[in-house]
Amino acid sequence: MKSTIHRSTAPLHGRLDVPGDKSISHRALLFGALADGESRIDGLLRSGDCMATRRALESLGVSILDTSDDTVLVRGAGLRGLRAASGPVDCGRSGTGMRLLAGILAGQRFASELSGDPQLLARPMRRIVEPLRRMGANIDDTDGRAPLHIAPASLRGMEHRLTVASAQVKSALLLAGLVADGETTVIESGPARDHTERMLAAMGAEIRVEGAAITLRPPQGLKAGAFRVPADISSAAFPLVAALLIPESEVRLAGVGLNPTRTGLLDVLREMGGRIEVEDERTEGGEPVGDLTVYGSSLKGVSIGGDTVVRMIDEFPVLAVAATQASGKTTVSGAAELRVKETDRIGSIVAELTALGAHVDEHPDGFTVHGPTPLRGGEVESYADHRMAMALSVAGLVACDDVTIRQAECADDSYPGFMEQMRGLGVADG
Repeated sequence: MKSTIHRSTAPLHGRLDVPGDKSISHRALLFGALADGESRIDGLLRSGDCMATRRALESLGVSILDTSDDTVLVRGAGLRGLRAASGPVDCGRSGTGMRLLAGILAGQRFASELSGDPQLLARPMRRIVEPLRRMGANIDDTDGRAPLHIAPASLRGMEHRLTVASAQVKSALLLAGLVADGETTVIESGPARDHTERMLAAMGAEIRVEGAAITLRPPQGLKAGAFRVPADISSAAFPLVAALLIPESEVRLAGVGLNPTRTGLLDVLREMGGRIEVEDERTEGGEPVGDLTVYGSSLKGVSIGGDTVVRMIDEFPVLAVAATQASGKTTVSGAAELRVKETDRIGSIVAELTALGAHVDEHPDGFTVHGPTPLRGGEVESYADHRMAMALSVAGLVACDDVTIRQAECADDSYPGFMEQMRGLGVADG
């Protein structure tokens, strides 16, 4: 499906309730499935990726009941209460779902096969397969990718030193450690999302964080509870950047998760001159949350690298759009991980923004945007990558002519109703 975005001729105004955090929604479903008793999840993101994780758990014998549009009850099966699926476990296009399920299933007493959409089958899986094998897991991959064939195994706890900062790898190993013999320690190479540690601790697991080392002692079980999923800062990034780029805009984003491992984009946009105010900071479900108000701003180019890259790894497509309208040069380095996302996001960013008239240089581990550059209209490709589709939608708001995005429906993978919400702020599309 194609979507055409028209240039915004007026400021954006209003309040958005951004959908729930995708990373936390995945974990709430998965951890609730392993708990003893019934867990309530409020604010669950009903995106394509999260619903794929839900269906995968249901195929493994977990009962998940809807009580309202954004609330579900998960009847936990316990750490060893999952049942073998009748066929391959379909993870859809969700890399988070597949990688975390690999950690969960590695120590179960039955065989499993993890598969999914062709886009997911092209993504690297050896980064989780190899450390799980060192714990004793019996996993066969397919040339380093899925499908993953997992046989029953007894796992042993051990120390892992990660060479890439990855919340998915860390989480897979900690989940495997729940049923391992002895403690599991993961030593990170840099800051990665800590939602897994926070949630496991809230569910009664004995988990210690000492600098870059996270140590888990296998628990007897996990306590069921109530989870409140905050609004996803990675989804909020798109209306946030749109409001910054369109003069005289003022947009309020309510209840956004402000976990410091996820707020790199806010830091960078403020450094670029963006006016972003945070109010009513609070803690919900163990996660820091706040309300953001964003104002139209004049931006300048910056250099981005180091730990900041990990703290905004999902936001680079829309950051690149912002950089096309900033004064001066914006350079991103140390971001080679973008090559193995839903698509090669470095190549995709360069190709599609160049097609719209931007001046972008490609590097092996990043890119440089020379701004400001007027964007022209045209037809562009999302590569069935939800974040590319939404970033190109933002580009369409500031382009001189209409921008038509191919496969725009993939935005529903993380942000159902994205264009409907943007229309509520004054965006025109067709």
